[in-house]
Amino acid sequence: MNIPRLGRNRSIKFNVTPLIDVVFLLIIFFLVSSHLAQQETQLELALPTASSVRDDESHTERVTINVRADGQLLLGSEAVSTAEVGRRLGVERQETSANLEVRIRADRNLAYRHIEPVLLACAKAQIWNVSFAVIEKPIL
Repeated sequence: MNIPRLGRNRSIKFNVTPLIDVVFLLIIFFLVSSHLAQQETQLELALPTASSVRDDESHTERVTINVRADGQLLLGSEAVSTAEVGRRLGVERQETSANLEVRIRADRNLAYRHIEPVLLACAKAQIWNVSFAVIEKPIL
């Protein structure tokens, strides 16, 4: 039996092509996912003003719910019903071990009757960290 031996002119080669493919796919994935995450907070809404604004950029998990002027609920960029919001918040609460925050972005002229079902869904899902997105009112 002939046993292959490595001579001085032969060396072991490492093929990096699959590694480069995986790295490029990961880069594309993170670029697309970060773009989608930014879209939910960049929806054009006339936010209410407040005299004091607390910009708390903590590292808690956050779900953003947008409520348009006509009362339509958007979770991310997808239109959902009130029951669907409650179901998804319950699932998200079970999946996260940390304190889950819900940020509500609503039009400033929206009636409270459109916000109340979202607050009730948060309470049913046992989510107590709820905040409203506002714009700071300039002090004159």
